[in-house]
Parts: sequence; C-alpha cells; structure tokens
Amino acid sequence: MGFFRVKKSILNGNVRISGAKNAALPILAASLLTNDEVIIKNVPDLLDVQTMLCIIRESGRNVEFKDGVVKINSNVSNGTISYELVRKMRASFNVLGPLAAILGEAKVALPGGCAIGVRPVDFHIEGLKKLGFEIEIEHGEVRAKFNKKENEVVISLPFPSVGATEHLMTTAAILNGTTIIENAAMEPEIEDLQNFLNGMGAKISGAGSKTIIVEGVNSLNGNIHEVIPDRIEAGTYAIAIAATGGKGYIEKVNPSHLDALWQVLKDTGTKLEIFEDKVFVDGTGEKRSTKINILPYPGFPTDLQPQIMVYLSVAKGTSTISENVFKNRFLHVDELVRMGADIYLTNGTAIINGVEKLSGAKVEGTDLRASAALIIAGLIAEGITEVYNDYHVLRGYENIVEKIRGLNGEIEHLG
Repeated sequence: MGFFRVKKSILNGNVRISGAKNAALPILAASLLTNDEVIIKNVPDLLDVQTMLCIIRESGRNVEFKDGVVKINSNVSNGTISYELVRKMRASFNVLGPLAAILGEAKVALPGGCAIGVRPVDFHIEGLKKLGFEIEIEHGEVRAKFNKKENEVVISLPFPSVGATEHLMTTAAILNGTTIIENAAMEPEIEDLQNFLNGMGAKISGAGSKTIIVEGVNSLNGNIHEVIPDRIEAGTYAIAIAATGGKGYIEKVNPSHLDALWQVLKDTGTKLEIFEDKVFVDGTGEKRSTKINILPYPGFPTDLQPQIMVYLSVAKGTSTISENVFKNRFLHVDELVRMGADIYLTNGTAIINGVEKLSGAKVEGTDLRASAALIIAGLIAEGITEVYNDYHVLRGYENIVEKIRGLNGEIEHLG
C-alpha cells in the first residue's frame, strides 16, 4: 500500500488544471453509442480514466490514449462488462444503458467506488425501465434488455443525481421519441456531456437546468471534443493555497463553475482576483469561521466538503458544515481529529472549532476527496504527515505530486 509523505509548506506559484474527471468519464461512456471514430482531448491520466478505457476495450472498441488525447474506433461487439472493472468505480455503471441500446442487451455488475455513504443505482434502473428496458438483477449483476420505448417518456428524478441524469440522457439519445428528464442535476459536466453528444448528432437541450429534453435519433456519428477543466481539482488547489497562507494562480479554469467556493473563501478572509480563465488566490490574511450548506450544483459541492473542512479547522471561531448530498461523507473527521482538529458531528452537520495548529500523523484516506483533504492537512500541520491508501488520490488528481511541488510544497509518493 503506497502513501504520500507531506511536510508543512506554504504554497506559492501557479498551477495548471487538468481536464475534468467527472466530465471525461460520462463522455467516454457515451462514446459507446457510435462505431465511428471519436477523439476526446484534455483527458486526465487517472486510474478512473484508465478503468473506463479498459471497459471500452472490453466492449470491443479500439482505444488509444496519449498526451491527454483519447482516440476510440472500431465496433461495439460485447455487452458484458466484468466485475473486476466495474467494482473499481461507480461511473462504470453508466455504460449499461448505452451498451444495451446499441446491442439490444447488456450486463454490468453493480458498481463500486468511494465509501462516502449509500449511493444506490435505483434512479438509474427505474429510469432505464421507463425508457423501455427490461431489467433483471441477479448475483450482483444488472441485465438490461431493450424492449420498446413509448413515444414520449417523462422521467422525474427523486433527487438530482448526477450519475442518473448522465446515464439516462446518454441512453435516450438514440432511442425513438422524446424523453424529458425532470429534476435533473445541473452540474457543468452534464452540459459538457450534452455538447459532446450533440456534436455526434444528438438532439438534446436543457443541460444545466432542471429539465433536459432529448429528441431521439437513429444513430450517432464520430466527434472531436475537448473536455472542460476540472472544477474540483481547481477548488482543491485553491483551498490548499489559501489554507497554507500562500499566494498563487489557478490556471486554465472556468471560474463560473466555482462561484459557491469563491464566496466561502471571500467570506472567510481569503482574497481573490477572478479572471476569464484563471483565479488569483491570496491566503495570507487571517481565516474566519463560517457556515456552509453542502447542496447540489450550483450550491457548495460535496466533492469539496472535506477540503474546506481542513481550511476551517484552523480558522478563528466555530464553523459548521451541513452535508445534504451524502449524509455519511464524514469519514475524514476521525483522521483530522487525530491530527489535532476539534471537530464533532451531530445530525449530518460537522461542528468545527478552529485550532491554532494541526500536528502531523499517520492517517488513512477513505475516499478520493478525503485523501486530498488529508494531504492539505499535512501541508498545514507541524511535523510529517503520511497519507495512506494512495490509490484514492491517483483515481482523481493528475500529477498531484508534481503540481504541489511546483507550488513549493513538500510531498513524496512512496510505497
């Protein structure tokens, strides 16, 4: 088991943001809807991306990945995806609908991913049923067989699930008639997926709003598409610079995707200058406490909740973070307390009493964003911090060691 060894540092300089993992994965899944060549640029080299590329290869398509560019061609021929691949990440489940739509039938294991609370695929399955698929679940696998879709289908999601919105929107793109998805998630990654699919000849509108309308077409063509910048990576580095009391530019980012974060940082004493495609972060001032509600986009993102908790752990006063997306996403709290943070939980809310300093310790990353948060904690803690379960970070942060070192941070990847 590998780990990151981190020492106290003040981050200064510039960091360039990679393509968005959470946009690249559903776009790669959607590439299964055509047998034509698809070229996707600005794809980050991450474990999750490599897993998705293996899934696409297993479907029969040929895949090349070099210097951030993925080229996919040849025909989809296999609709059964192995458990060993699907168990690694939740986004892998999004290939079920496209494969079944193309081949008539597909089988995918129930997915794995981060341990951040119960995330059932019920919304996916109920939506696929409305789209005309017969669903069977047996021995931990989901089999989807296409039967017949009604000319107009309305799917109202009980919660604005990002994964379900992407899965159903993608699958409906090549099914007859009109599909309306209500209470859809509004994340920028869904807009990017819509742009990719429309570039292939799909007829989709409304992504970025609560209602998405899909007019089905018979087939899709090839496409060349560039993935948007990763707003969660950008937010992570912005928080890291601010938490360490440094200054720096977050480059190649769409600032409008992170309005909720910028407001929190401003409210708590961090100075910002926001430009068209970069943000200057000045964390040299005193940090103040605040109250944060974690909400679906455009609210404060759950994927930045652990990182902002580290920042607030050394802010003056008492802060609260109420998690309204994944109620159990607090496994990092125990590890932060081991480092000297004063945090306790009550009814889905973290109460954070700011302390003067954190102390380095051996800690365990329990999921992707919690692991990134513990690295930030190591950068502000006295002494040495070792963050174990390195694979979580490698799933979602491209070249994290090089990027932190580029900001004058002291970090090693060992193991």
